[in-house]
Amino acid sequence: MALWEQLLAGALGLLVIFVFFPGIKATMEKSKNAEQKHWGTLILLAIVLVAFVLLMISSVQ
Repeated sequence: MALWEQLLAGALGLLVIFVFFPGIKATMEKSKNAEQKHWGTLILLAIVLVAFVLLMISSVQ
């Protein structure tokens, strides 16, 4: 990868961080103030992700 490509990728990464950071910060504040925690949903999503990764690994062997 050429130097100009690395610099462009770094600048793009910084731009993405600056664009999405306020939304992420507000979402984290809402999550802290939420009355009901959704741990079941988080666990379900983690299980689905792990199953998908295992499926991908087994499909290439």
